[in-house]
Amino acid sequence: MYLKRREFIRLSGITMAGSVFIPPLLQSCNRIPVSNDAGAYLDHFEVSPEQLHKVINTAMEKGADYADLFFEHTVTNTAALQDNKVNSAYSDIQYGVGIRVLKGEQTGFAYSEDTSQEAMLQAARTAANIADSNSPQKELKIREFQPPSFYSIITPWEEVSIKEKVPYMTSLNEKIFSGDSRVNKVNISMNDSSSFILFYNSEGLMTWDYRPMTYLAARTIMEENGRIENTSVSRSYRKGFEFLTEDLIDGLAKEAINETSLLFKAGKPRAGEMEVVMGPGRSGILLHEAMGHSFEADFNRKKTSIFSDKMGQKIAADFITIVDDGTLPNDRGALNVDDEGIMSQRTVLVNNGLLTSYIHDRISAKYYDVNPTGNGRRQDFRNVPIPRMRSTYMENGPHEKEEIIASVKRGIYVDNFSNGQVNIGPGDFTFFVKFGYLIENGKLTTPIKDVNIIGNGPQALADITMVANDLQFSDGTWNCGKDGQSVPVSLGLPTVKIKKLTVGGLNA
Repeated sequence: MYLKRREFIRLSGITMAGSVFIPPLLQSCNRIPVSNDAGAYLDHFEVSPEQLHKVINTAMEKGADYADLFFEHTVTNTAALQDNKVNSAYSDIQYGVGIRVLKGEQTGFAYSEDTSQEAMLQAARTAANIADSNSPQKELKIREFQPPSFYSIITPWEEVSIKEKVPYMTSLNEKIFSGDSRVNKVNISMNDSSSFILFYNSEGLMTWDYRPMTYLAARTIMEENGRIENTSVSRSYRKGFEFLTEDLIDGLAKEAINETSLLFKAGKPRAGEMEVVMGPGRSGILLHEAMGHSFEADFNRKKTSIFSDKMGQKIAADFITIVDDGTLPNDRGALNVDDEGIMSQRTVLVNNGLLTSYIHDRISAKYYDVNPTGNGRRQDFRNVPIPRMRSTYMENGPHEKEEIIASVKRGIYVDNFSNGQVNIGPGDFTFFVKFGYLIENGKLTTPIKDVNIIGNGPQALADITMVANDLQFSDGTWNCGKDGQSVPVSLGLPTVKIKKLTVGGLNA
């Protein structure tokens, strides 16, 4: 969640063979696209349709089935507050193009941080070397696709200075300190980025996207009678400067104080197998990690996932529906188009207990003879796209939260996780619970903290016996790691009851 602290302001160029290549946006303040059309993005990257087509033909010249170009220009700004002052700020620029070539089961990939035609052609030839026969040049037939907009922006981050952001960071710091006398340290970090994307492929598809992202996070440390506790809180959206409001600051400050205060009252429960109630919102990390990854089509295509032979079969109770959605407005996991030029959509993975879809990119969709689901994602232009989640959540069920808690004789209620590990193949998981409550005779009683819950994802899914009608989405700074790539995601869950998980706490 927190980025490495740096004591300087940095402006990145890109080193190329001993010289520095300055991206177009740095050469002119007018390079930011002023309209959402192909021409603006072609101008932004200083390329023409004819150049794109020539690079694609070069990538295809050794017999490829498909090729695409992914241009990216990302400007990121980060600031940190420590010891009551903003003492670190830096900016970073990523700029370049990734060129992918597909032939059969093989993938060729190369990237260039220089988007001159010569550099792109060289990268295209490198990627093309996976094939061994010539294919004819294609005629130029461009099909422009203007994507929808799932993240509306009022004030882009490119128009906002660090001086305009600092007051919100200092205000959050002051409100946390003034909210409780036990606070002895607050660390605050803020990040915003703007990404400009241009995509073109051998099918003639040209599309583009402007992707904002921001987060504000605070780590609060309190001390009481020599005992120290800490929590981290955050908010993250695809929004512009309008993200920063006094309501946001007030909400984060109250959450930081309340959650840290509760830890002083918390202990560890007895260990053993018991019923576990997952609270709404942040508990969606269990759905994402222990179940969602098993739905990604590359794991199923390679027979790694336990669900690889379960398509169309019943894997959960009738009242359980699981969705991966890239269309939630301003959501951290939202995408107008994915990194393969596919329009974002809402994909139902489990419908009334039946497995109905995997999470697909172009490669897996072709293998399964289905349409891509808009889940081809990459960390940046230096990486190939692979099937990745966006916002993964379970829809509302037929029960009430109070009804679920009242049904538990002995168990725990959890909704705040700090980390976990999952074995994608069998789906075995261990999650570390930051905070929760004991449930005794149908009531929440003693606060608990620092316990592990251990189980198997597919089995836990099958063991969900109750789902409430209180779906919440977590708006924290969730990042998903896979194959060395990290992408922003979000998640959600209503209150659910799992009839049996192993809880690691005090010895029985």
